[in-house]
Amino acid sequence: MPGVVEASPSRVRLGDLTTLKVGGPAELWLVESDADLAAATLEPYRVLGAGSNLLVADAGVPERVVRLGRSFATLEAMNGAPDVWLGAATPLPGLVRRAQRVGLSGLEGLLGVPAVVGGAVAMNAGTRFGQLSDTLREVEVFVDGAREVLPADAIGLGYRRSALPPGAIVTRVRLALTPSTPERVQHAMDAVDAARAGQPKVKSAGCAFKNPAGDSAGRLIDAAGLKGLRVGDAMIAHEHANFIINLGAASAADVVALIEAVRARVTVPLELEWRRWGFPGGERAFPGTTPEPRGAGADRRPAR
Repeated sequence: MPGVVEASPSRVRLGDLTTLKVGGPAELWLVESDADLAAATLEPYRVLGAGSNLLVADAGVPERVVRLGRSFATLEAMNGAPDVWLGAATPLPGLVRRAQRVGLSGLEGLLGVPAVVGGAVAMNAGTRFGQLSDTLREVEVFVDGAREVLPADAIGLGYRRSALPPGAIVTRVRLALTPSTPERVQHAMDAVDAARAGQPKVKSAGCAFKNPAGDSAGRLIDAAGLKGLRVGDAMIAHEHANFIINLGAASAADVVALIEAVRARVTVPLELEWRRWGFPGGERAFPGTTPEPRGAGADRRPAR
């Protein structure tokens, strides 16, 4: 029996499942098997990971939202072997810490990224210290009712982007890490952690804008004097200008208005890093951004 998916998909507020805590309702399908995946993907769908790097409209989305369950979270597979397969629902923060404990290097640059592995693939998650593509070797995806394995160089990994096949749901990944010692890995992680000290510690979806070539979005926004700029309960963080934070009751409309205000006052074009779900007019609501992938009437790739 496919389990929870066929029995009772639930109606939820997506804001409760995103790190920005913004977004309206949708039908959530929690899946634990290929049979669940097959059932959940019979209608237009979107895929939700940890809910970071994502802005959901106040009206929510009409498509199903598919989320991988615990059977796809396999942190225990990280047992010291440098070449490892991991489930796509494995939380990235726990994975980084587990790699340190067993003395494997290569994931230190992802410290603090609040993603699951599948979403990290979809966005090629990373920081200035490294990105997932540095260690990613193969990706297993569920597409058209079956699993297949793709080499990492076949999915168009770049700066905060990938080109997974339309409708593909990441189910597992193969990472190639480097044997080291827990002490050396921790030393590298300490440097990354020190660089994160200036980031806000409140509700956020991560960096809002991609860095323009040769510059920093945070520096540009700061130079425009926009730290502390506020629309409703959405605000540019005082700690780091490339973070939009939720002071408690921000709406998606507040966030969109703040994004537009920033773009109007920064002379360099800024491309939004977040995925956007459910906005009328599609990309016309976010001029200058990369178009969302399309399929079955929805963005069918994982959001972190």
